[in-house]
Amino acid sequence: MDIIEILFTASFWAAAIRIATPLILATMGELICERAGVLNLGIEGIMVVGAFAGWMAVYSGTGLWVGVAVAFAVGMVFGLLHSTLTVPFGLSQHVVGLGVTLLATSATYYAYRLALPEVTSPPKIAAFQPYEVPLLSEIPFVGEALFAQTPFTYFAFLLVAAVAIVLYRTPLGLAVRAVGENPSAVAAQGLSVTAIRMGAVIVGSGFMAMGGAFLTMSAFDSFFFEMVNGRGWICIALVVFGSWRPGKALLGAVLFAAFDALQIRVQQTEIGAEIPYQIFLMMPYILSILALVVMSRRAEVPAALMVPFNKGER
Repeated sequence: MDIIEILFTASFWAAAIRIATPLILATMGELICERAGVLNLGIEGIMVVGAFAGWMAVYSGTGLWVGVAVAFAVGMVFGLLHSTLTVPFGLSQHVVGLGVTLLATSATYYAYRLALPEVTSPPKIAAFQPYEVPLLSEIPFVGEALFAQTPFTYFAFLLVAAVAIVLYRTPLGLAVRAVGENPSAVAAQGLSVTAIRMGAVIVGSGFMAMGGAFLTMSAFDSFFFEMVNGRGWICIALVVFGSWRPGKALLGAVLFAAFDALQIRVQQTEIGAEIPYQIFLMMPYILSILALVVMSRRAEVPAALMVPFNKGER
């Protein structure tokens, strides 16, 4: 099977959607933060702690959706820490974000060893199973690719629609976008820039943690170190690729996932037997960088992104 044939198989696009799901969830979280003017570089660590928290909750006997809620809550805790340090105290968002990543990953490793001190291989849980949507899953090609996924994947696509509606169709979304563009104007209307920004970071961090939870509760059925594997940093790039718009960010996540799914399949072809596999591992990142360069030149960055706000100052 050559590359063209691969691109026109439903199984390929089903895999691409599956790979894209954690990216979609975490990218929506990062997009909310940045729309409010805060760059959250803690995303990588928050995804790791979310992956562990959700998996550990289910392993301890809770239901799958309860595990998702636990991951969301843990992500919000780290979002509270990040937002407290960066918004009211005005500390460097770069430094705080990297610190949160280091803290979250280290705390996760410590908690894992504390909870399972003598385990040599990660225990397994009963993860989300694919659910075929009645009627829609029977549509040729599209049904197999889109409507035979796990419920977590359906939730991710619904989240994109919800974020878009809230940001562009509600007063709350207008306030979030306004504090990322002109916080002084928001303060002049009697609204709290600090509360809006902190709320956006806290909620956004919860969605990042859910992106990590997908890996342990849907893509896999156990937790292992390094499973996030840089996906958080990819999500930051996807926000830029999407010009800070949910729909375009979704497209970017699926595009990157398609590159990733393609490199796995190309390695199994005759071409893959002749070329070092490292080339294929690089391919999704190289193509994504090229796409990012093209798209970012036309992107409109939120005017107050990474700009601390102090009431009374101009």
